[in-house]
Amino acid sequence: MLNIQKRLAPSFYALLSLPSTAMGFALSVQISALSWILSTKYGLAIHEIGLVWAAGPIAGIFGQVIIGLISDNVWFWGGRRRPFILVGGTLAALMLLALPNIGVISSALGGDAVLGVAITIALTLDLAINISFNPTRSIIADVTPPGDERTKGYTWMQTISGTFGVAAYAIGAIWGNYALIYFGAILVLLISVIPPFFIEEPRILQSENTDADTPQQKTSFVQILMAISPLWGYLAYAISGMVCRLMGWTMNSFWAGLCMGLTVASILLIFIMKRSAFGVRFAPLIPFQKILAAHSFTWLGIQTMFVYMFAYVQQKIEGLSANQMGQVVSISFLLFNAIAAILPATVLQPLALKIGRVKTHLLCIGIMAIGYAGIWLFGHSVNLIYLLMCVVGIGWAATVSLPFAIMSQTIDQSRMGMFMGLFNLSVVLPQLVASLGVGEAVSAAQDKGLIFIICAISLAISAILWLFIKDSQAEVDTKGVTPVGH
Repeated sequence: MLNIQKRLAPSFYALLSLPSTAMGFALSVQISALSWILSTKYGLAIHEIGLVWAAGPIAGIFGQVIIGLISDNVWFWGGRRRPFILVGGTLAALMLLALPNIGVISSALGGDAVLGVAITIALTLDLAINISFNPTRSIIADVTPPGDERTKGYTWMQTISGTFGVAAYAIGAIWGNYALIYFGAILVLLISVIPPFFIEEPRILQSENTDADTPQQKTSFVQILMAISPLWGYLAYAISGMVCRLMGWTMNSFWAGLCMGLTVASILLIFIMKRSAFGVRFAPLIPFQKILAAHSFTWLGIQTMFVYMFAYVQQKIEGLSANQMGQVVSISFLLFNAIAAILPATVLQPLALKIGRVKTHLLCIGIMAIGYAGIWLFGHSVNLIYLLMCVVGIGWAATVSLPFAIMSQTIDQSRMGMFMGLFNLSVVLPQLVASLGVGEAVSAAQDKGLIFIICAISLAISAILWLFIKDSQAEVDTKGVTPVGH
């Protein structure tokens, strides 16, 4: 073990952040370039672009949960998380190289199935990212003690990753998306493959939860299904939506309403019913379930912005060429990520120590909702869009750092990979709903301001749900481990 790891030195936190940074950079390239390439180079319609984006979350559903379960219980190539980081990083770099060559690949296959090739590449890229994202986040919890040090691990992760994310959008804005893609492929390969060999993982994951009724110690399919109960409505809509889209059918409005009702009912059940009503076996899952519910609405709004912002800019800012539109979106995301790079370690971590992680996150999500409403009301010039993207970046800074620290201390550490994968469902299932259901609504809407109305409402609901969540953490002090109640 390196001395910097023994001392938990700042240089170790920086090293520990690099694998996650690689996957974040790959995702930044995808966000910046995928919709732009499909719209301007290949002429895909908005709903078709939404379908391409839907392929990624499908990969996430299977990739993160399955990889999480496997990585908790295997050991090869000198690590538990290391093998998946190495494979995922290499595959992600190759798929980035494929992005600007979708047309070439389609022609080489003897056809003109651009949409099919785009879906395949997007699916493979997102599968690669998801193969690695879970282990890159789980390894932080594996090698850091609970409490402030773990929060520091995740805030450092976002500071390093966010800084590189800013660089990604800067490259796209200054030199164009093609330069960004090729630079990204090289960077992702290097910082995902090299750092894992300098991080020593614990051979045995010890449980930090001493409660006798902890259900995480023995995992079953029923337990997994119950753990994600706030997401049942998302899951039902996502599966049926993909089937309808692939078969060319129209989603039945009654079924869509039923899925929405299921989401509302399952969330209300978790937040309103007494803990004792769930029984000894499932009651300990409630803190985790509440976080899933609140986080899911955060991502419904954020993904809507990621996928469809280009359509808003196209309509609201007149006189832009395709390249200029791409640059406006790139600069917007650059500013968005710049705020997310600066705040976690410099502002959010100290604030979380003072008022708590959940209150800090709630404040940021509320500000993000206000920022989205501002874009809808006032975002009719490039400069105002840039300014308001800085405001919503405050919520993004919290979203990509604090929930991991909050969630990781509500579950059994020996099942970190599995629960990190289940937690990711609160990201990928809303992403699917945004890509499918929101895509249809945005495509049909005359006023693309609907995009940011959806964003604002989603973040407002998320903020309301976070009001009913309390910090649950183990803090290390001079006396040992002191658990803080739910």
